[in-house]
Amino acid sequence: MTLIYFASPEWAAYEPHLPAALKAAGIDAEIQTTAERPEDVDYILYAPNGPLQDFAPFSRAKAVFSLWAGVEKIIGNQSLTQPLCRMVDPGLSESMVEYVTAHALRAHLGLDAHITRSEPGWDHRPPPLARERVVAMLGLGELGLACARQLQSLNFRVKGWSRSPKQIAGLESYHGDAGLGLTLEGADIIVTLLPKTPGTENILNATSLARAKRGAAVINPGRGPLIDDEALLAALDSGQIGHATLDVFRVEPLPADHPYWAHPNVTVTPHIAADTRPASASLVLAENLRRAEAGEPLLNLVDRLRGY
Repeated sequence: MTLIYFASPEWAAYEPHLPAALKAAGIDAEIQTTAERPEDVDYILYAPNGPLQDFAPFSRAKAVFSLWAGVEKIIGNQSLTQPLCRMVDPGLSESMVEYVTAHALRAHLGLDAHITRSEPGWDHRPPPLARERVVAMLGLGELGLACARQLQSLNFRVKGWSRSPKQIAGLESYHGDAGLGLTLEGADIIVTLLPKTPGTENILNATSLARAKRGAAVINPGRGPLIDDEALLAALDSGQIGHATLDVFRVEPLPADHPYWAHPNVTVTPHIAADTRPASASLVLAENLRRAEAGEPLLNLVDRLRGY
């Protein structure tokens, strides 16, 4: 079996992990990093920020395994005719849960008022209890559901939204356009964990942001285009949104002159909420390669019509 590994230099950390994971899975494979004979390649390991753009020469390739959870940068590539699998790694879920929980608690407890205090002050009013807060979780995939469950365990009231109906035990959930308004109605904290598709772009806009409780917090570790930036800035300026913690943006790195950098009620984090960890992701790749060779269903196969 021949694998071709296409990724930018920062993904070189996979190289010591992947051979060991393949060996443990009983897979004997040659890993290449240059496509001298693309017609001999059986599988492609790919990061969307790598050099590969034309998949047509890889006529024998049985599948393309993305190293990223998001596939919006590859899904429209017309030369990609092979099955495409996105990365779903337990490490991604763990780190996303930690990020969302930390920033939800930060908003809930009003920690910034104490951390950024510039002069003495003694406001003895305690924050509400978590059970008095409403969290709107937009996206009930693996990451969104994991975050919803963790926040529920802390006694937050979580309302979940997905584009199609989902019956999830113990979770108040909605779907569709009407359901979006019900999910956001009265929300203290909004978390966006949706894929980028034509149906989710600008899902947080002037209309939807107005449904939240005045002064609500927005946490976006999902995709930058989920937010109408101008609408969010206007909502922050008016006080409809009290604070926004943003980990993803339409252009990354976020340009130095972007208004988010200077806004006093915006926290910018550098796309770190859930990064792929080579050690754990290599195990996922090895299992998918084993399945492919055994003729078993592939994990995390992308539905190109749905966009994820």
